[in-house]
Amino acid sequence: MSVALDESPATRTAAPAGPWRLAGSTALTHLALMLLAYLGIVLLLQAVDPYRASQLASMAYYVPAVAGLTVLTGINGQISLGHGALMAVGAYTTAVLLERQEGLPFLVAVLLSVVTTCLVGLLVGVAAARLHGPYLAGATLALAVGLPGLAIYFEELLGGEQGLRVSAPRMPDWFRDLLVQVTGERPNALTYLAYLGWALALVVLFLLSNLLHSRVGRQWRAVRDDEVAAQLAGIDLGRARVLAFVVSAACAGLAGSLLAVVGRLAAPTSFTVVLSLSVLTAMVLGGLGSLLGAVIGSASLVFLQPFITSRGLSFGLDDAQAASVAPLLYGVVLVLVMLLAPRGLVGSLRMALYSRSMRRASTGPAGGEGQ
Repeated sequence: MSVALDESPATRTAAPAGPWRLAGSTALTHLALMLLAYLGIVLLLQAVDPYRASQLASMAYYVPAVAGLTVLTGINGQISLGHGALMAVGAYTTAVLLERQEGLPFLVAVLLSVVTTCLVGLLVGVAAARLHGPYLAGATLALAVGLPGLAIYFEELLGGEQGLRVSAPRMPDWFRDLLVQVTGERPNALTYLAYLGWALALVVLFLLSNLLHSRVGRQWRAVRDDEVAAQLAGIDLGRARVLAFVVSAACAGLAGSLLAVVGRLAAPTSFTVVLSLSVLTAMVLGGLGSLLGAVIGSASLVFLQPFITSRGLSFGLDDAQAASVAPLLYGVVLVLVMLLAPRGLVGSLRMALYSRSMRRASTGPAGGEGQ
């Protein structure tokens, strides 16, 4: 029995046999694209003002979060509304480690935060593997509501409602000297965080893109498309779901760690249900199952909200009213996208290009015969 493995005919590609044995030069292609993307980020950071640099630094932590949710929901088919809680685990782990362990390298703190979030994701994933549809969404929503509240209960360790201050990692001398030689300017701390955040975000995209082209990615798609056919093909449904949840949790943990460092704070108010819904909205807007869509959706979260708020102020709204317009507009846009373009921006564009190529293929030979 055959199992549907791909998003659509427009995205169908040859698949390898092993988890990391990629067909052709797929891994090298992904690596080249990520290096070019990072070069573009470096050039962009040199050209923008400090405010835009702060927005790019914020976008760097949204990208792993949205990409992880793309794997879980868009590729494996598990609906999660609790990504904000997993980001809180990564943020608080980083904050506690940097506060209690003086001299601990930042990347080590990030790695330990990712491991901690993976363990939490494993526990949640084992329970979530038994749930489906609205039951899973409700359970993860409860996680998003309840987990950040632990910071108030363990006030002495986690800082209560005020949260924990997070120290920014120190810029290495060799990195500063390298940028001075290349650009002629001394980078500030915020620009360094943007460089660091985007380096980690692109590593996540590189690993996920390879994973989705492997046997594991095909199994996730098979489970999403047809559970019965996937079981008949020998796929362990529970194991596939738990693995997807753990991978998604790892991405959320990294995102939370970067959020804490960029914002210099890990507090319950940073990880409300609104954050989980914002990440979900970004995934839907960009396109289900698309890592490129995750980047586009992350950009919409970072750049559209200030633009909408400023437009509201220009129309005479006060600060509170203008700030509330953005979530309202996000909700309206989300409903419209689900009704008019359920595949998101990237998915709709791919289908349009595919339909166009099919029309050309079908009319080409006929036109040739008629001449």
